[in-house]
Amino acid sequence: MSRIEHSDPTPQDDAARAGWLYYVGGMTQDQIAAELGISRQRAQRLVAKAMADGLIHVRLNHRIGACLDLESALRDRFGLGRCRVSPSLGGADPVLSIAPAAAAELERVLRLPEPLTIALGTGRALRGMVDAVAPLDAAHHRLVSLIGNIAPDGSASFFDVIMRVSDKVRAPHYPMLVPVISPTSAERDAFRALGPVKRVADLARSADVVFVGVGQMSDDAPLLADGFVTRAELDQMRAAGAAGEVAGWVFDSDGQYLDVGTNTRTGGVRVEQKLDRPAIGIAAGASKVPAICAALKSRIINGLITDEVTARTILAL
Repeated sequence: MSRIEHSDPTPQDDAARAGWLYYVGGMTQDQIAAELGISRQRAQRLVAKAMADGLIHVRLNHRIGACLDLESALRDRFGLGRCRVSPSLGGADPVLSIAPAAAAELERVLRLPEPLTIALGTGRALRGMVDAVAPLDAAHHRLVSLIGNIAPDGSASFFDVIMRVSDKVRAPHYPMLVPVISPTSAERDAFRALGPVKRVADLARSADVVFVGVGQMSDDAPLLADGFVTRAELDQMRAAGAAGEVAGWVFDSDGQYLDVGTNTRTGGVRVEQKLDRPAIGIAAGASKVPAICAALKSRIINGLITDEVTARTILAL
């Protein structure tokens, strides 16, 4: 006769249960303590751990008036088709604020009945968005990557999202199987000439909807932090006027793509200015403001999901 073995609960099991009772069951911390047979202080710590470990995703159903006003102002200023502004979280990572709003926008697109090709960039904001997406069945859509997924050491790029979101929404996906940035232009061109890569690139260029992060070119540039460029390369591009990047492609303060630096070796598909379909930027934070403004100015992006503080700063410039 078989028997089901039950392992002892782990600290994360306890945190998940406490988080469920608090956020879904509506229990107070005293009630959770009584339910689980623990102290109130431990119940409080477990609820906090559930949130800190990402076991709980919170979405705000009420649209705050100040955020709505900022959305309207951004739409008017930049002619945006889609705009969402989330309440800021003080000194916390702004990705935590914008990820639920970005996930809601992606879910809205995935629930559309007509088959669409959805192109995705990479990065922390996109990873946050995908982690916040609720599982659903969107098998009639196609997901395609705009950017290579191979890091300089040959490993998969940590912030690549295409396979993660595909698993969640059961949609076919088309990864860009090239380095994010090749060592030489000749190597980049050789990758581009491969038949499967050409087909994925063509699919990305014709995408019906685009979701991208917006990277800054300051000292905390994602391209530098993630090892895709050296300090010397970053300094060279900044000397040439680099202000930001989208899908690895670097542009100046007017949103014009540069012909120097890593742009001569970038492997993915460039998001062109003034697309006639949604190109939604997902970004927030003080250091990203110049890059976001440049991308909005040239209409590399024609939609934006950001937070209150970033929105106010953009509008004040």
